[in-house]
Amino acid sequence: MRRLFAAAALAGLIAGPALAALKEGETAPQFTANAFVGGKAFTFNLDAALKKGPVVLYFFPAAFTKGCTIEAHEFADAAEQYQKLGATLIGITAGNTDRVGEFSSVECRSKFPVAADPGAKIAETYHSKMTAMPYSERTSYVIAPDGKVILAYTEMSPDQHVTKTLDAVKSWRSAHPM
Repeated sequence: MRRLFAAAALAGLIAGPALAALKEGETAPQFTANAFVGGKAFTFNLDAALKKGPVVLYFFPAAFTKGCTIEAHEFADAAEQYQKLGATLIGITAGNTDRVGEFSSVECRSKFPVAADPGAKIAETYHSKMTAMPYSERTSYVIAPDGKVILAYTEMSPDQHVTKTLDAVKSWRSAHPM
């Protein structure tokens, strides 16, 4: 039993909780990142994306891991809904950054971009970095065009990220018709 407890405690230290995510109403930090959509490289700039409408930015730990693949599939399935609402969707990871191009076409099904965050520098500015490792926590944000966070949701299970972000975009859109 002691060994089990020690192993669980060590696992908690290794993964480590994220710093507290940005709060609703806070200004989202500007960033530019190397990204891929359908395996094609481009530079993603948050300010430029916000000029088109709200941005759904989701951090995930590492490409081609079980939970991250499930989450990518769910976001890909909902990508058209975000587009209809005028929202830009982008995933970002500090894990397996050398494979985000492949991940964008295989698991994201070429439906939305994925950005690389080597060293979790962007995740850190969003308070979405694991404390003991240079990986991103699974945190989803919805950012209004004025740069304010309207949703911050952290949960290691990928199950509710699409629902929560879609609901937030729909709610924002109902107050700000196109």
